[in-house]
Amino acid sequence: MPLPDKVIEQTKKWITDVVVGCNFCPFAAKEVKHDTIYYQVENSNNLSTCLESFIKECIRLDENENTETSFLIFPNAFQKFDDYLYLVSLAEDLLLSQGYEGIYQVASFHPDYRFADSDINDAANYTNRSIYPMLHLLREESIEMALLNYPNPENIPERNIDFAKKKGSAYFKMLRDACI
Repeated sequence: MPLPDKVIEQTKKWITDVVVGCNFCPFAAKEVKHDTIYYQVENSNNLSTCLESFIKECIRLDENENTETSFLIFPNAFQKFDDYLYLVSLAEDLLLSQGYEGIYQVASFHPDYRFADSDINDAANYTNRSIYPMLHLLREESIEMALLNYPNPENIPERNIDFAKKKGSAYFKMLRDACI
């Protein structure tokens, strides 16, 4: 079982080297620079415990307005992508049932992330392939504000996919693996 501090260190490196370094999220560099990202490791592999941790992260964001976003990292659970997708679905249901719809949004990252109908080796999958399964909680209001000040935000996914395909899977695998 990896130690939480090590998992957080590796995740920060992945965000810096991959997410920010490849500009997959043009808004991430500001949050990294201002240290407004919170990282929480959940070592349990029990689904209920993991979902409780997810709601605790929502509450943490409620109580800490200076924290812009939160990563809930699962180093010991949801190794199978289908199991992870089930977690994402339940987390989104929890946002709705707990009154957080429209307040927070979940972005999903997994070591075996695969876009629907894509080949498993498609380099585009690396835009969401992380070193651990994780849920990324974002404030919807902040997303809306950031998008207002960004030209053609609807082009971000296509730009990321084009960049990933040009660089290739081997490049992104090497870049991601270097974070571990």
